[in-house]
Amino acid sequence: MSNKKGLSFSRKRRKVSSDVAKEILNYLLGITVAIVIAFFLSYNWGVKTSVIGVSMENTLYSGQTILISRLSYLILKPRVGDVVVFKPNGNQNTHYYVKRVVAVPGDTVEFRDGRLYVNGKQEPSGFDKVADPGIVEAPLVLGIDEYFVLGDNRNNSEDSRSGNIGPVNKKLIEGRAWFKMTMNDSYMGFIDRY
Repeated sequence: MSNKKGLSFSRKRRKVSSDVAKEILNYLLGITVAIVIAFFLSYNWGVKTSVIGVSMENTLYSGQTILISRLSYLILKPRVGDVVVFKPNGNQNTHYYVKRVVAVPGDTVEFRDGRLYVNGKQEPSGFDKVADPGIVEAPLVLGIDEYFVLGDNRNNSEDSRSGNIGPVNKKLIEGRAWFKMTMNDSYMGFIDRY
């Protein structure tokens, strides 16, 4: 009998060991978990925008980059002193507005002699007198989920005093500005509440 060994075009199948398969699955799982965590962190704490205008000076400056925490207000409600980011009246065709919360739902807001009073108490000093109280010529009581926001540079700010903005509804608040960045280290850091 002759044993013919000719050309064979069939491939020998390699067997993948179970250890190799487990290791590949572990790598894929690790990569997937890392991507999910990175997305979660960047979506909730790493959303960035730039400050436009001088309305928040001397806290934030025009062109300065800030990070927004979206997660903050899924768990908690905005508090007095928080710097929030929103689009006025939900208008998606405009830039983000960055303002400070000065009054929360149920509060009464009024201006007397250019000073802000919330529930009859004057706000902490350090802000300029307001030349124009806008829509708040008489005391204004905030409704459910309404927040009164002002720029720190009160006389150069379009904010809740403006008829086209007014009190901001919670559902329109994108998140809390929590970190400010610039190339100049003197402006980099956490954003303070008052």
